Amino acid sequence: MTYNNITSVINNQVALITINRPSKLNALNSETISELHDAISSLQSNTAVRVIIITGSGPKAFVAGADISEFADFNYEQAKRLSKQGQSKLFSFIEQCKKPVIAAVNGFALGGGLELAMSCHFRVASNNARLGLPEVSLGVIPGYGGTQRLTHLVGKGKAMEMILTASMVTANEGLEWGLLNYVVEPDNLLPFVETICQKIIANSPEAIGFAIQAVNACHDHDKDGYEVEIENFAKCFETEDFKEGTSAFLEKRKANFKGN
Repeated sequence: MTYNNITSVINNQVALITINRPSKLNALNSETISELHDAISSLQSNTAVRVIIITGSGPKAFVAGADISEFADFNYEQAKRLSKQGQSKLFSFIEQCKKPVIAAVNGFALGGGLELAMSCHFRVASNNARLGLPEVSLGVIPGYGGTQRLTHLVGKGKAMEMILTASMVTANEGLEWGLLNYVVEPDNLLPFVETICQKIIANSPEAIGFAIQAVNACHDHDKDGYEVEIENFAKCFETEDFKEGTSAFLEKRKANFKGN
């Protein structure tokens, strides 16, 4: 599939999606959001792919925000539709993806860019990354899940501080607060993330999908996370991966899950 604003490359069961709008610091516009949705949807059903990485092109930015020129003249109804459709089409869609999605944050991750990174299952950043939700400086608030996901990740106090001051934080601050999982040198960002991917790939893809659902249920007020865990735990027992994993353990050998 050909895209205008992103690239998607598969290697060793890992798909690398690169947002490729360097002249706009990879800002998210509606076309880019649609392309990201289409790419991830395709990769989710591709049995040759086990993990997805999202990053930005160039050394300056992961995604430096949303493309403000697209919605500067919107009214209430248009803005509500923009937020609702964006969350459904991309941000919640990534969060609920049955395959792990990792954000490799190179440079600025601001506004919609940080919201995109937070929708991924976890985040690794280069040490020159800068993170923030500066929307209130433009007279608006985050609209792609930022107020909710940031609070879940760093706690109410830190989330309030970041959002209300519109301040950027360093990668090391993001690591200290729990916003990031790891911080590495820029040249080591993708190699480091790919090492994590290979650790994931060694495990059961079916169990990983069930685990993602169970962890997500922790913050879904419409679900009882414990009940989701019980149900998904039981579902594992009906899979070929469970049979292979337990047989390998008892036979003292490495498990060979389908797709590996």
